Amino acid sequence: MIQLVKASRSYGTPPVMALDSVSLNIGQGEFLAITGASGSGKSTLLNLLGGLDHPTSGQVIVDGIHLEHADDQTLTQYRRLKLGIVFQFFNLLPSMTVVENVELPLLLRGDPSSGVRQSALSMLDQVGMTRRAMHFPHQLSGGEMQRAAIARGLVHTPSLLLADEPTGNLDSENASQVLDVIAKIASLRTTTVIMVTHSDSVAALADRRIRMRDGRITPDAT
Repeated sequence: MIQLVKASRSYGTPPVMALDSVSLNIGQGEFLAITGASGSGKSTLLNLLGGLDHPTSGQVIVDGIHLEHADDQTLTQYRRLKLGIVFQFFNLLPSMTVVENVELPLLLRGDPSSGVRQSALSMLDQVGMTRRAMHFPHQLSGGEMQRAAIARGLVHTPSLLLADEPTGNLDSENASQVLDVIAKIASLRTTTVIMVTHSDSVAALADRRIRMRDGRITPDAT
């Protein structure tokens, strides 16, 4: 599903290596956790996989697409059709209801408007958010906002879900509910899930864990 071949990303002059010659294979349907301290390269790696940044050198191949050579149009289609992203701070649009937020990926993909609402409601039901569908983000708890964000990230059935510290802004009870949803998604084996986290206990839920330090995967990866 995913192959990185000596992927590096540097910034500034003189260059600072945020990601240093990383090679990694990730299988279809795998649930991978990435841990490491701040500045270890976790977010840079996620940005490369999301097509939000290009490697300075090396290859980043996702589902047969060479992201290192992709132009803006290809990257836009990649993000609309194959990618779901869940952020630490939810990034729901405040002027839209929950169901309208979840509908967005389908509308951007060009789905017929007649079926979009039902698809969004079905996805909200899967994350236990049906009763909050017509609420606005400011009316939700943190855990509810994150579950709505997960529904938005999955409604278009992406082949890859990237979760960047999805529980980092939640209390323990809400974090547990969100992790239950992610674990359920991962267990279906239809979507590859890559989750960045600072927590070893959260990472333990994944099929495989890699630890990063100074832009590299460390030997204690499991």
